[in-house]
Amino acid sequence: MSTQQKMLLGVDAGGTFTDFVLVRLEPTVSITVHKTLSTPKAPERAILNGIKAMGLESHLGDGSLQIVHGSTVATNAVLEGKLARTVFITNTGFADMLQLARQTRPELYALETPAVQPPVPAELCLETGGRVAADGTVVLPLTESELDVLLEKIESLAPDAVAINLLFSFLDDSFERRIESAIKAQSGERFVSRSSTVLPEYKEYERGIATWLNAALGPVISGYLGALQHELGGTSLQVMQSSGETMSASMAAQSAVNLLLSGPAGGLTAIAYLAAQVGKSKFLSFDMGGTSTDVALLDGKIRTSNESSISNYPIAVPMVDMETIGAGGGSIAYVDTGGMLQVGPRSAGADPGPACYDRGGIDATVSDANVVLGRLQSDSVLAGDLRLSLERAEASIEPLAQRIGLSIEETALGIIDIANEHMAKAIRLISVNKGHDPSGFILASFGGAGGLHVCALADAMAMKNALVPIHGGVLSALGMVVADQGRQFSKTLSLDAQQIDEKSLQEQFAQLERGGLEQLALEGLDSSVLVSKRSADLRYKGQSYTLNIDWDALDEVLDAFEQLHKQRYGYIHDAPIELLTIRINLSTEKTPFALPQFITGPRCNNIRYCKVYGEAEQAKLLAREDLYPGEPIEGPAIITEYAATTYVASNWSVAVDSFGNLVLQRLS
Repeated sequence: MSTQQKMLLGVDAGGTFTDFVLVRLEPTVSITVHKTLSTPKAPERAILNGIKAMGLESHLGDGSLQIVHGSTVATNAVLEGKLARTVFITNTGFADMLQLARQTRPELYALETPAVQPPVPAELCLETGGRVAADGTVVLPLTESELDVLLEKIESLAPDAVAINLLFSFLDDSFERRIESAIKAQSGERFVSRSSTVLPEYKEYERGIATWLNAALGPVISGYLGALQHELGGTSLQVMQSSGETMSASMAAQSAVNLLLSGPAGGLTAIAYLAAQVGKSKFLSFDMGGTSTDVALLDGKIRTSNESSISNYPIAVPMVDMETIGAGGGSIAYVDTGGMLQVGPRSAGADPGPACYDRGGIDATVSDANVVLGRLQSDSVLAGDLRLSLERAEASIEPLAQRIGLSIEETALGIIDIANEHMAKAIRLISVNKGHDPSGFILASFGGAGGLHVCALADAMAMKNALVPIHGGVLSALGMVVADQGRQFSKTLSLDAQQIDEKSLQEQFAQLERGGLEQLALEGLDSSVLVSKRSADLRYKGQSYTLNIDWDALDEVLDAFEQLHKQRYGYIHDAPIELLTIRINLSTEKTPFALPQFITGPRCNNIRYCKVYGEAEQAKLLAREDLYPGEPIEGPAIITEYAATTYVASNWSVAVDSFGNLVLQRLS
């Protein structure tokens, strides 16, 4: 950060709301939050609206403000199929690589499965020479005549972008580089993505998907970020990556596939930051917004994965290890053809939004159910001056209630129970399925809707402790401003672990590190401010998937792999171990600011009472600022604040800590 920059603005552009967290660093640290309705058709408009509402327009371009942005633009483009027209280039005989995929059936026992359209139409899949074997030798050269023919085909197809994915290019990328140079010489404006830059790793299909997505998203992201940067003038703009680090906007446009979990990664980064502040290390994070819910596990540090997927596409670039489901406050409830009540994944989004927003929405959603049950008070004022309508919420649920023969309140409770079970299933996938006992963790719930479901989910996972962080309704935006700037780099080696020459391997790490430093230098980052962390992907010989282990002495790495394998899968194998891919994480590791202490007002009895369906006694209703550190309140209770509401069930208590976090404990 420049010495002139005195303010950090985190922006999380979600599907329903766009969240802002402004951190003023001088004279003392202070935090201001804001929320505005998203504008999905032009996301930059909501960002500019928020900047104006926060009175920051005068600081654009004067060097005092740095903006860090997490965006769903890349994710939405993939989910909605709004990608640039892209030519896919591979070796002769492999044009159908992306269509064949891994030949796995989505439902093993289904007699009939719907046809799946290939990612790239056959007419846009081109073949050429320049093939490398698994040992790095050249099997098929690339002649000038072949290159000329390839360029003619590209010119006739007139694509917006080109993806180059040749076999074993991670061993020798000279052919990919040659094709890239020729395309750029022919048409410098065309976006070109090559696999040896995007993902220099084995598995040609996964590498091909990553390269194609990077190319197909490139024009979309560069257009969006270009428009946003133009409006922001010379203001510094960083973009959150799926791995939890930030990168410059100019580099982000070239690495679009690395932005697919941009927003959710901010939430996990914020939890890691808060964990250090409160002196705890084991959290299950639960981020419930208007459109989706993201869950992740934090055990001392953020873990990344290269086995994620979005819209049935494998995403093998580093992403925070997270499960995402279509269950949010705006998730729509319906009765299926079998007469069963269902919830999600379709969402009411920001426009028109849930029926209770009174903006034209008529479908019953999770938010409408919370309003009907009294957990979300109808006199609450949301961002954008939205006022909730109990009448509209009841009207949206009534048709469902009539179809299944229950009262409106019983139907609303059913909607909540189903949504909770969807989210509990996601938490099990990230914890129990990976060998972790949830009862030893704290459930950290955030997002605009998270606090309404935190007690039920903790109960479902047999957890006794939960935390609703300060600024929980906009926590992902806070994560943007505390994130480190940096990148992750990788290369597949495929080595027999028992025969590794450690000196040679150290040189491979060093070479990968030098390449990473060169790339980060383009973003203005000097090597003196960067910290390097090494890791490797290992597996037992014959396995398809790997486990990532922090690098140390070889013997310790092999032992750590076996212990993690036993935790994850329940056994240690006697097969040889392979080291498949080495990884380098280069980041700034800046020292973040400390959260300001929670300031309480004069003691006064501001507790009101309200009826909550299903509770035997009336629930206490009070604002977060009316709580005092060390004074727990037993549920049922509803804690209100700007951008979020927390519902404390009758078997739970709540207190506020010195930072303003809500600390929940189960009573029985």
